[in-house]
Amino acid sequence: MTDDALKHRSIRSFVQRQGRITPSQQRALDELLPRFGLTYRAEVFDIPAIFGREAPLWLEIGFGSGDSLAEIAAARPQVDFIGIEVHRPGVGKLLNSIQQRDLHNLRVVCHDAVEVLRDCIADAALDRLLLFFPDPWHKKRHHKRRIVNPQFAELVRRKLAVGGVWHLATDWQDYAEWMLEHLDAAPGLDNCAGPGQYSERPDYRPLTRFERRGMRLGHGVWDLLYRRCA
Repeated sequence: MTDDALKHRSIRSFVQRQGRITPSQQRALDELLPRFGLTYRAEVFDIPAIFGREAPLWLEIGFGSGDSLAEIAAARPQVDFIGIEVHRPGVGKLLNSIQQRDLHNLRVVCHDAVEVLRDCIADAALDRLLLFFPDPWHKKRHHKRRIVNPQFAELVRRKLAVGGVWHLATDWQDYAEWMLEHLDAAPGLDNCAGPGQYSERPDYRPLTRFERRGMRLGHGVWDLLYRRCA
């Protein structure tokens, strides 16, 4: 898929839900988003100007409540982070965490992740891209909505630096198998665990409360790591 085709795509991997916004989250959106938020425009972000330094750059797509991203960023002050999420309650919650934890290395974008990645991130700019528990769209007729597909894999490959890593995680076995099949076949990406293999969960990815509950119930979680090789 060309950039022009991506720009005119009609199928999205998310449904825009309003959700209930608490007073604390609304305050964060009103007061903190201008400080810690990045506004989508069809132009590349000036990352050194945004963070005031040159540093490795990690990006998370669909951070949900933001708890994991805040924990990862707090543990790595030497790395700069951008989190993308379309659901405003989660954005408000993460903004509050940024203020409470005094995280100077994390910025937030409330916009479609494909458009942000395509238009705002320079090629070869990312050291790591995180995609944890994306919507599995488990019904077969909805598989076309899954964000992981060959076209998106090529977009991610372009945005990763050579040697950069794409880390995915899912608790749906069918989606894990889908990811493995499509990404093992993707040009320029090497499976860090070897073809056809899943990776162990890296220490930096925190366990969510839903994941802990699922593990107690015997549910599986699959991590996949792919390195850009070309």
